Amino acid sequence: MIRSKLPNVGTTIFTTMSQLAVQTGALNLSQGFPDFNGPQALLDAVGRHVAAGHNQYAPMTGLPALRQQVAAKVARLYGVQVDADHEVTITPGATEAIFCAIQAVIQAGDEVIVFDPCYDSYEPAVELAGGRCVHVQLSDGDFRIDWQAFSDALSPRTRMVILNSPHNPSGALITREDLDQLAQLIAERDIYLVSDEVYEHLIYDGVRHASVLAHEQLAARAFVISSFGKTYHVTGWKTGYVIAPPALSAELRKVHQYVNFCGVTPLQCALADFMAEHPEHVEQLPGFYQAKRDLFCDLLQGSRFTFTRTPGTYFQLVDYSQIRTDLNDVDMALWLTREHGVASIPVSVFYQRPIPEQRLLRLCFAKREETLRHAAEKLCAI
Repeated sequence: MIRSKLPNVGTTIFTTMSQLAVQTGALNLSQGFPDFNGPQALLDAVGRHVAAGHNQYAPMTGLPALRQQVAAKVARLYGVQVDADHEVTITPGATEAIFCAIQAVIQAGDEVIVFDPCYDSYEPAVELAGGRCVHVQLSDGDFRIDWQAFSDALSPRTRMVILNSPHNPSGALITREDLDQLAQLIAERDIYLVSDEVYEHLIYDGVRHASVLAHEQLAARAFVISSFGKTYHVTGWKTGYVIAPPALSAELRKVHQYVNFCGVTPLQCALADFMAEHPEHVEQLPGFYQAKRDLFCDLLQGSRFTFTRTPGTYFQLVDYSQIRTDLNDVDMALWLTREHGVASIPVSVFYQRPIPEQRLLRLCFAKREETLRHAAEKLCAI
């Protein structure tokens, strides 16, 4: 008999809903990926590098040119100088970066504070490291951090805090004031941070991203993680990066070299070229996705769903309370897919203890205009 190391883990809701969308022919607004391509210049660069023979192992830490472009972007956007050689590591996806960061510092018996609703990869990685997650619930409605609840959750065993801003699934943002509060509460404690900032460029209405990288006290103890896939519309490339102080980067790399060793070489080459030639891409991204958010929300005004426009990510939460009160959100997501042809994600799956009266679904608007119009037409007909 196999004794599972993750006995409570099964097929993720993202896989389940995407498979159901395929089976039923539903529009897939569940899993977070675009239904359009990345920039043509980026795609063309991959072909050039493949044809040029750049198909062997990249350095374990990532292609130097790409690490340098990451450092240049951080300096330009956040006014922070990071060492491309000793503080930037390219990884095969942000999820791998999160996993390696947790494995690098969490030991048996350690506690890791996560904020519910939270992304589903955090807890399994903590459990595999022998640690235990302590769940602190974000406020219902605006998904802000309750700092008193956080303070109450701290213990001598707390070894890490995992932040996520912009937040998946809610789109909520952590502010500079939040970071100051966190820094004060953990100042005298031996606690590390993982800051999941994969949607760092998807923030709307003129708001600026409050990166942990720009907070000197927190950056000194943090693994800050982002995603090329999210930023350049190429989620299937599974390429991300982590920035951490030299000592933390050294520990992360010890793990990373035995998980994947390195990312895909021609993809790294292409990203380095594109970042150097088109630095404006990341500055145009908020406007690009805000237009999609606003189109989708405008179209949904005629529906019976209620919502507040998301401040970040490419996810929009909608409340279905005026449509069905007899279904929990998992059953509602299944019903919506099978009966009305739109696949979504139930928000309760992101909680350790779901809120009974909460009736929220997550919809992805990283889609072509025709897809959003078609989906909104179906949703407004309910």
